Amino acid sequence: MQTKLILFFSVFLFSFLNGSAQISNEIIAAIDSTEYKIGEQIDVRYQIKGDSLSVIQFSEEPNFAPFEILEVFPLDTIQAQTNYLFTKKYALIQFDSGNYVIPRQKILINGLNAFSDSINVRINTVVVDTLKQPLYDIKPLIALERGYSKLIRQISISVIILIIIALLIYLGLKFKKKREEKRKEIPPFDRALLELKALEEERPRLQEEYKDYYSKLTDVVRRYLEEEANITALESTSRELLKKLELLKDAGRLELDSETLRSLKQVLENADLVKFALSAPEFEIATRDRSLVEDVVIKTQEALPEPTQEELEATAAFQKALKIKKRQRQLKIAGLSALGLGVVALLISIKTFGFDHIKDTVFQYPTKVLLNNQWINSQYGTPPLLLETPEVLVRKANTPNGITVFSAGDPFNSVYVELSFQDQEPPEQGKEETEEEQQQKTQELINGILNSLQENGATNMLINPDPFSTKDGTEVIQLSGTLDIKEVDQDYVRCRIRSIVLPFNQALVELRILYAKEDRYGKEIENRVIESLEVLKEL
Repeated sequence: MQTKLILFFSVFLFSFLNGSAQISNEIIAAIDSTEYKIGEQIDVRYQIKGDSLSVIQFSEEPNFAPFEILEVFPLDTIQAQTNYLFTKKYALIQFDSGNYVIPRQKILINGLNAFSDSINVRINTVVVDTLKQPLYDIKPLIALERGYSKLIRQISISVIILIIIALLIYLGLKFKKKREEKRKEIPPFDRALLELKALEEERPRLQEEYKDYYSKLTDVVRRYLEEEANITALESTSRELLKKLELLKDAGRLELDSETLRSLKQVLENADLVKFALSAPEFEIATRDRSLVEDVVIKTQEALPEPTQEELEATAAFQKALKIKKRQRQLKIAGLSALGLGVVALLISIKTFGFDHIKDTVFQYPTKVLLNNQWINSQYGTPPLLLETPEVLVRKANTPNGITVFSAGDPFNSVYVELSFQDQEPPEQGKEETEEEQQQKTQELINGILNSLQENGATNMLINPDPFSTKDGTEVIQLSGTLDIKEVDQDYVRCRIRSIVLPFNQALVELRILYAKEDRYGKEIENRVIESLEVLKEL
């Protein structure tokens, strides 16, 4: 009996504590309102009551679909008497109207899964009072004037940049050549002494430094012998160089004593050991070798015979020819550089803007020139029409009575634009035309235009009516297609035609545009002329 009582009280105590934990961990989901406008921020708060030992974890990737999350706020903890309030806030938004449900959220409380309640939300549209805020039609497309000033400016900038780069390279090379020429202007003997004097300031310590030192030292004497004694010293080995000097001595062309040759041989052998055997002599030996080279240079200068008058003249002529050849080479380099820059600029322009645009700009394609010229915006006829054209339309003199024609251009070489006004009798007052009569009248107008084209020599006509609206929204008659026309003593040319017919009460107005089918800029000119057509209302 005692065991049963203990078991009963244990179950009762466990149930009480579990219920207290559930109550203490109650989840409250709340929003400020149940109705919001489209695009208005919705603040959702989740509040959990717990104690100081409660561990609350919200999902790092919460799912609020179909709402979008604007912002996730950090978990806020507030002590309320003996309990703690854990608050998590989310900012949501929705851009479509309708009834929605904020879904339940899973929250981990003390390692156990818990779920919040879902929330119903109404998203309302924004009501617009058209009396206070009138609505307007979408503005029509605005035709921009197309020109090639940007193309020309970009090409010019590219060419200028390339010229500057080429000029900097040319100046750098020229400065380098001048420096070398200035160095060569110093007589070989003086230049050799100056270079030996510069070596006197060096203090080699490591083997690599000695190697560089002896390389410079032997180059000084080799270059001097090559320039003054006309010996291929720079390309010869040490043994070959000494052999050539002995031959010159035996031939009497270079009066060097044996002691000088032995000194040079000793320096060359030491240099070969340093450069190829990786030896590192003492600094005193390197200093002595420099002095020996200087002595060789001085004695060689004394041993050289004086140049004859013929040799001096030959040297002067050679220098003059060399200068002319150098000038020609510079001009050739400058010409090739300019040609290369032009080719590069042309290739960049073709890559950027296309071959046809560049070719038409360079060779002045007629309709391209027409398109880029300053257009004329003028008023014509009665009722008055406003029209923008590449050339002013000139009134024709010889026209039948009741017909006024303004025209400009040539369909064989550019674009032909014609604006004609034909007087007609106004309809009887009070009489309304039936739909069938209107269709018949429209067909008669179309047939009249086709007949006039045939009378002017047009053949193989493929022309169809298309719907068209003017700037003020008026539906008018439009014909478009292709036909063949023939110039005097020339072959037939396939052309495009577009005709806009505006039937008024007292006049029939036709705007006709004609140009070669293969013309690359005719369509652009045609669209620009048609888009500028405007019927002026008389005051």
